Amino acid sequence: MRITADTNILVRVAVNDDPEQAKRARDLLRDAETVVLTLAALCEFVWVARRGYRRQAADIADSMRELLASPLVVVDRSAAEAGLTFLAAGGDFADGVIAFEGRRLGGEIFASFDRRAVELVSAQGGDVYLLEPASPR
Repeated sequence: MRITADTNILVRVAVNDDPEQAKRARDLLRDAETVVLTLAALCEFVWVARRGYRRQAADIADSMRELLASPLVVVDRSAAEAGLTFLAAGGDFADGVIAFEGRRLGGEIFASFDRRAVELVSAQGGDVYLLEPASPR
């Protein structure tokens, strides 16, 4: 069977907060012919693991790299690696994916209110535009 794994499948396996569901999720991933991971699911996974479960970035990256190492996994590996690079540098996984996809789709300048994201894109040689937040009224 070829499956597209929802975020909750990835979370169950990584955090094992519900042993029965975690076992079922691991079995599903192990028995699948192909496991498709969307970038949206990976972004959600990182967000849930960081915010909901207070996992450290390095632990999340280790879990994700283990998953991505499987030959059964189909994912936009370049975009996932861009997200992991941002995560390792102290940024948000999703910002790395957004910057990568934006460049690939023809965006020449990464624009954001997020100073850290702009700094990381700039450090990687990308053109950036930092919008300053509006002053309080």
